[in-house]
Order: sequence, then C-alpha cells, then structure tokens
Amino acid sequence: MPDRNVDFLLIGGGLASAQCASELRKRDAEGSIAIVGREPDPPYERPPLSKEYLRGQSQRSDAYALEKDWYEENGVELITGRSVMGLDAENRVAKLQGKEEVGFDKALIATGAMVNLLRVDGVQLDGIHYLRAFGNSDAIREDVAAAERVTLVGGSYIGCEVAASLTEMGKKCTIVMLEEAPLARTFGVDVAAYFERVLRERGIEIHPGESLASFRGEERVGTLLTESGLEIPCDAVVIGAGVRPDTMLAERAGLEVENGIVCDWGLETSAPGIFAAGDCCSFVSEPLGRRLRVEHWDVAFQQGRHAARGMLGDKQPYDVIPYFFSDLSDWASLEYVGNSTDPEETILRGAFDDGEFSAFYVAGGKVEAALSVGRGEDLQEARRLIAEGVEVAPASRLGDLDVDLGSIGA
Repeated sequence: MPDRNVDFLLIGGGLASAQCASELRKRDAEGSIAIVGREPDPPYERPPLSKEYLRGQSQRSDAYALEKDWYEENGVELITGRSVMGLDAENRVAKLQGKEEVGFDKALIATGAMVNLLRVDGVQLDGIHYLRAFGNSDAIREDVAAAERVTLVGGSYIGCEVAASLTEMGKKCTIVMLEEAPLARTFGVDVAAYFERVLRERGIEIHPGESLASFRGEERVGTLLTESGLEIPCDAVVIGAGVRPDTMLAERAGLEVENGIVCDWGLETSAPGIFAAGDCCSFVSEPLGRRLRVEHWDVAFQQGRHAARGMLGDKQPYDVIPYFFSDLSDWASLEYVGNSTDPEETILRGAFDDGEFSAFYVAGGKVEAALSVGRGEDLQEARRLIAEGVEVAPASRLGDLDVDLGSIGA
C-alpha cells in the first residue's frame, strides 16, 4: 500500500507541470494535486538563464512560472529537491526519493531534458560550464567576472544567446561549432548567415565547421583545441552541445519510448491515464501530420495545459503549432512557427540588410515553418497557412511584397 494518495501527480518541476496544475484548478478540478521536481526552486522558465538572468538584470522570482504563493493558495502540494525514482504504471504508484510511495489516479510525466555531456580530454578542468538550471547560470556569471576571454562550444541557441549576453557584459567571446553558421541547423545556411553577421559585428569571433578535440590547462582551462589544430586561448568555457530527453523514469516504467516518451494525439502515453508534456514528449502534430519532439518554452506551456484537459476527460487532438523565440541580446530578436527539417524551398520576404525579414520553409507545396525578424504580421499568416494546409504554389509569391499574404488560400 502507498504511504498516501493524490488525484493528480505531476512529475517534473518545470513549466509544463506548473501549467498543468494551473489549468486543472482553472477547470475547477477539486482533487489533490502534487508536483514533484528534483530542483530546489518552484517551477520556472528557462529562457532567462541565458539572457537577462545571466546578465544580472532579473531575479529568480521573475522567472517563476507562477507566483510562489500560488501553490499553497490553490491547494497544490509542491515537493522540490526530490526525484521520482520509480513508477508503477499499472498499480498507479510512484516511489519518491527517500522511499515514500505515493498513489495516484492520473499522472503527468514532464521530466524535461538533460544536457549532452562532452567526453574529451580536459573537460574536467575548472572554468568549464554547462547551462540548464539557475545554479549553472549563477556559476557562469560568478566565474566569468574575472575572465576576459570566454569560448562557447556549439552554434545553437545556448551558444549564441550566451555569447551575446557575455559580450554585453564586456567579455571577449569566441564560438566554436560544427555547424556551417550559427543557428544553421534550424534555419539553413543562407538565413543563418544573417545571424552570423550580427554576432561578428558585435565583436564575437566565430569558427564554423570545427570539431572539439580537447581542453588544456593546469587546474583551470586555458586553451581549447580543435581537431583541425586550431588553438583558442580562453579563461572560461560554456558548452552548448544540445540536450536529450529525460526518459529514464518512463523506460523503467515500461512506457513506450522512442526519441522521447511516445504519446498519442491527445498526449496520453502508452499507459492509460498517464500523460507526457514538454521536452520529453514525442507527440503527433495534427497540423504538420507527423511526430515531433520540441524543446521550447511555448510547447511545454501549451502541452501542460492540454494534458490537464485530457486528465479531466476532455481529450482532444493536440493541434497547437509549435512556436519559439530567441533574443541575441537586444541586437536581434527572432520568432519561429512550425517545424521544418528538410525544406525543398526557403523563400525570403523582406531583406537581410534591413534587419526585417521572414523566411518561409516550404515542402510539398505547403509552408512547414516560418522565421520572422521584425515582421510579426508575416508570422501570423504563416501560422494560418500551416494550420489550414494551404497549397502555396508557386511558393515564390510568399516573398513578393506586393502580394498580400492574407489573400493566399483565403
């Protein structure tokens, strides 16, 4: 017998669990709710960790997903600093760190993702950091205070956002990456060239197409070496080598897992009554017609709310189009809707030189995704085109400023 029981057990102390709890209460769910998370803080939003929080321009509480008092005021038990070690999906029992067993009726697994740790010589040296939690951001800010040169490993969001923030803080930053250009894996080389220019113009040194070989130093890192023989002096390093979904609990529980916890169209896992959301969730995108796993703030936000509705019996297809944003300090802000991994065409609307443009990613005659810098109105139309599956051929008209995007497929 479990030590106690709750009606809704939300596993993972992040944004998805917070939104799930909030939605349950908004829909007048009267049952008991418990959130269990391994971090010491209440659920919070991670984007500030590489931006304003890293720069010391905001406080921890500014990033909290809900007001700290909300949980007590709404009868939600918040268990921080503890992990769920085991899950018996059939008998509806979770074993918490410390051996407490909690029975449940419905559950959400929102365990997020874990950073990819590099295994190269010298990676254990002082001054080498990863970024995933408040504590990591605190450690980076403190460690680089006396540093002049900081090297970022990886050309995706963490590498670019941290480089922008640290440059604003007066540090000389260098990015070393496998990619051909910063953010090229998501946006393609041509569009990524714009962001590379923005970063270089602010003094950031960029070395594309370089594979990390090792770090050198006595007790603290002093040099980064690449496979091509490049040697980069550095006083500190931040590694942004991507993340992988944290599916360990789900795997041990016997749930179906493949690049995330496999969910159906309503975010329910292979175990009835157990849902998943956020970075660990492999879901079926109704608008895009394929399975996705997306590691972004808005997806965790929306899926947490959707899972709550499913727990209450209102199980509808998850039809929200993925969305995310990124800021390179105040130099460039971008927004993106949809998901495109292998577009047949990339259509530019606007001009890179103006710093205001959109890029439409087209495959099979339909828009799969769109990126916008300074043209939010284009993004709204892109969202409509994706949701309605509009045939846009010839795709070139997407880039014609004389063509009203609202007229396409209307």
